[in-house]
Amino acid sequence: MGAQPHRTAPEDRVPITHMLLYGAGAFVNNLLAGSIGAMMIVLNLGLGMNPALVGLLGAIPRLMDALTDPIMGYISDNTKTRWGRRRPYMFVGAIAVGIIFILLWQLPDGKSESFYYWYFLIGSLLFYLAYTVFATPWVAIGYEMTPDYHERTRLMGVQNFIGQLAYFVPPWLLVVMQHDALFDNMVDGAAGVSIMIGVFVISVGVLPAIFLRERLQDHKLVEANTLAAKTPVHKEPAMVVLASRLADFFKGFGAALSFVPFLKLCIATFLVFNGFILISSFQVYVVIYYVFEGDKELGAQYAGYIGTLSTLSTFAVIAFVTWLSTQIGKRRAFAVATLLSMIGYASKWFCYTPDAPWLTLIPAPLIAFGLGGLFTLMPSMMADVVDYDELKTGERREGMYGSIYWWVVKLGMAVALAGGGFLLNATGFDVELDGAQSEQTIFLLRLFDATIPAIASGFAIWAVATFSISQKRAMEIREELEAIRGASPTAA
Repeated sequence: MGAQPHRTAPEDRVPITHMLLYGAGAFVNNLLAGSIGAMMIVLNLGLGMNPALVGLLGAIPRLMDALTDPIMGYISDNTKTRWGRRRPYMFVGAIAVGIIFILLWQLPDGKSESFYYWYFLIGSLLFYLAYTVFATPWVAIGYEMTPDYHERTRLMGVQNFIGQLAYFVPPWLLVVMQHDALFDNMVDGAAGVSIMIGVFVISVGVLPAIFLRERLQDHKLVEANTLAAKTPVHKEPAMVVLASRLADFFKGFGAALSFVPFLKLCIATFLVFNGFILISSFQVYVVIYYVFEGDKELGAQYAGYIGTLSTLSTFAVIAFVTWLSTQIGKRRAFAVATLLSMIGYASKWFCYTPDAPWLTLIPAPLIAFGLGGLFTLMPSMMADVVDYDELKTGERREGMYGSIYWWVVKLGMAVALAGGGFLLNATGFDVELDGAQSEQTIFLLRLFDATIPAIASGFAIWAVATFSISQKRAMEIREELEAIRGASPTAA
């Protein structure tokens, strides 16, 4: 049976101002991620750095980022201050990441390639550390802003909608950095643009930290799950305390990874997101070398149209999926959205044709249902997982769960990006042949582009179909938790 009709209680509603503030954090989060990636081309085109070194500068800090995320999640879960567990880190992180982003691009003239490499590597490591300090508590605070099953989806829909707006910025950064009327050269342009972005990040990033409230801040279970509460009354040697903290961290890390409902969300995300990432470049190859028979200029133009239409469609998808979830539940809404994206992927086989190039636009709105639905519903379902975990363990671990979830996303992205290159080689594609690729190569490019993400998405639907926290079960979990707590927690 589907989800039963449900009306959100007034006290469970998240004020629209708080939704917008949480969405501002999403905008900052996505702006930083998109901007640093888009601006790194300056290292090659502006400073002449070897592309292989630029690639290393993109990869190495992300590996550290994947390690620090769970650590920051644990610290955030186990911190006790008068301002809450999350907000102090968000405040400090927003200021630090904005300042470091500015300094990262103040590249001095006339230095060696080695100097630029080490300057940017050290700066990037510091940038991603500050980025983690802001982003991990920001993700976690969203899981606790409301206990209501549907209000969580509405909150995540708003933040995803606002966060998507940030992706309009990075594609235009290179144009701005090269603008002759604004900057002398691309390197100066990067320095100037970084100041604008850094100031914006600081100004907007601190707002969620200042104005949001942690609903469970005064909860006795949260207080019991803090570093202060876990510290022995008698003073222990520093190494003993450190060993205890490490043991507690790995215990929580292991508990999260072994929690089946959480694993199913991670598996579904891995399949949908990385099925898309694995063949993300293939679409351009198919458009250029099949639809337009090697015409790069016209192919790139249509690829741009497809990308823009996909981005615009995502906004409509977020609104629709948010509404649909309140009508039929999260699991079914995910199945519908993902199935529509599968139809979109499969339709590429028929719509990507040299006989009618305009048909290439048709799959884009359908494909947008995949990621648009995924990142609206998954955070809402993660909040349900955190509640279920609290019921089973007596601990609130929003930070740990959120950080591991995004750790899986980042790890999967790295694997998918690397695998995409090998898969492209497997098609036999040869850049020297230009528009004279073999029929087998074109066939394999089209086949992989249309089928791999569709098949992966099908398995994701299966994973979520067996997700055990239905609307009914989520409401039961809430009632049991509130009975244990004695009363519903209120905002601090």
